[in-house]
Amino acid sequence: AFLLVASAYALWRGGGPERTMAAIAWTMVAADQLLHAFIPPEFATLDTGHLAIDLFGASATTALALYAHRFWPLCVAVLHMLPLLAHTSRVLDVTMQPAVYLIMQVATSWPVPLILVLATWRHQRRLMRGESEPSWQI
Repeated sequence: AFLLVASAYALWRGGGPERTMAAIAWTMVAADQLLHAFIPPEFATLDTGHLAIDLFGASATTALALYAHRFWPLCVAVLHMLPLLAHTSRVLDVTMQPAVYLIMQVATSWPVPLILVLATWRHQRRLMRGESEPSWQI
């Protein structure tokens, strides 16, 4: 529900990077729902479906961080790279508790909606002060 509110706010009032992040987040949510429609979650072995989603998230947010004229995408990119460590840890240690694997995959995405709300709010504040800031690196 918080992601829905955060992304709606970003789409309504955000700049290009904020809107792009909302699209990335909802693409990941849709891919996750599609994955679970066909394959039940399995955290006792390497979860290749979520690995693919996490690879998309990490690459998309890294590209956003490289091209956006904002600081916050760097933080989001790092948060999306951390689940890749969970998958690597699962491959290296097959005795890892499934709950730990799940938490390592999911917990780092929890701050993303809050960061998106704050980024959109800051963008609006800059616009209200009359500051002109480009959305993208040239």
